[in-house]
Amino acid sequence: MAALAWLLIPLFAAVGAAIWGSWAARDRTTGDIAELNGYARFRDAMEKEHSGSDVA
Repeated sequence: MAALAWLLIPLFAAVGAAIWGSWAARDRTTGDIAELNGYARFRDAMEKEHSGSDVA
């Protein structure tokens, strides 16, 4: 029984490493595109708000 426990430890470590590896290699570009579009809209809104009045 002790030998089985020592064999299961590396097996669990390999499964955990595979899960972590697939999570770390996931595609994260979809969120970046939405955030960049939101930032572009923010910049446009800020330019429109300040373009009409020059307050010194």
